[in-house]
Amino acid sequence: MGAKKQPVHPLEDLIRVDRLPHIWCPGCGVGSVFSSCLEAIKATGIDYRKFTMVSGIGCSGRGAGYINLDSFHTTHGRAIPFASGIKMAKPDLNVIVFSGDGDLFAIGGNHFIHAARRNTDITVICINNLIYGMTGGQVAATTPNRAKTATTPYGNPETPFNLPLLAAASGATYVARWTMIHVRDLIHSIMEALNHHGFAFIEVLSPCPINYGRRNKEPSTQTLKNFQDKTIIKNGADPATLSMSVAEGITLGKFVHKEMPTQDECYAKVCLGEK
Repeated sequence: MGAKKQPVHPLEDLIRVDRLPHIWCPGCGVGSVFSSCLEAIKATGIDYRKFTMVSGIGCSGRGAGYINLDSFHTTHGRAIPFASGIKMAKPDLNVIVFSGDGDLFAIGGNHFIHAARRNTDITVICINNLIYGMTGGQVAATTPNRAKTATTPYGNPETPFNLPLLAAASGATYVARWTMIHVRDLIHSIMEALNHHGFAFIEVLSPCPINYGRRNKEPSTQTLKNFQDKTIIKNGADPATLSMSVAEGITLGKFVHKEMPTQDECYAKVCLGEK
């Protein structure tokens, strides 16, 4: 009697299985978001050779190392300019930036706002775990007011960014927010973003049980329960009104989806005289 043949994982063709096991902690949501991204890529039906993934430093940034496509793990905060360069050199590629809130909105914040302003035709997926997870749990630009971190042991005195508002105000033409448990909505949103012509931004809320949850006495199971019980879907909501408060309800949905000329189109028209 021969050995039982193991079933093939439906995403095996998109995963670098030789890199496993991955580094993500038990209770972390990055793996779930990564799987949703792979599902969305697969569901588009677009040739895999037409995709590339870029990430910066951090837990989420390790995603680019596990995808079985051309991918780039760049320096801290530099994923978006790297991706913008790829898009300008190879405009037929579908360029995905897969990284975290610390990478994209602290060191990389300036790159984010200008890529959104230019409507660079890339898709940016930001896993927001409210902290610098990999580098020791320092306070981030997204850490809630009064939350404890390694560098704010008495509580964060600062106000965090509203990421969808920042994206929309900077000029992003597709803006959405989901959590890592809203899998079907997230896959659909990533598919829309991949098919969108312009700068697409998706924030995905995810727990960090080790460096955020432990310090703030919030186990990842409680974070997931909050994602289930305290979230409100308001498609089309004004990004300035979005809530991140458990008490008031965490606002999710697609907030911006519009067509505008992209960076490449504007350059060709103004600098090359194309009509």
